[in-house]
Amino acid sequence: MAQDELDITYRGHEHGGVYTAHVPGSDKVGKLTWKARDGVRVADHTLVPPEIGGRGIAAALVEALVADAREQGFRIDPQCSYVEAMFRRHPEWAELRASA
Repeated sequence: MAQDELDITYRGHEHGGVYTAHVPGSDKVGKLTWKARDGVRVADHTLVPPEIGGRGIAAALVEALVADAREQGFRIDPQCSYVEAMFRRHPEWAELRASA
């Protein structure tokens, strides 16, 4: 699925937020949530329902978080196993990773 076919929205506040991916023709949504801790966004959950899985939705959600980190200057702590795996696949994101 092309990313331009996804509608990714963001809602958040100083304590946390959620990226939501809406797929045309489905009422199912994918989500990536984060919580704020010590000035870092802790990516804690990525969830894509099986009905819309296998289309790159989780990757698009992580990429939206990374794009915002680059634009807004925050760092990410990838606590979610999927976000962690994406950071391993993309060494060019290393500067966005919060120090352990």
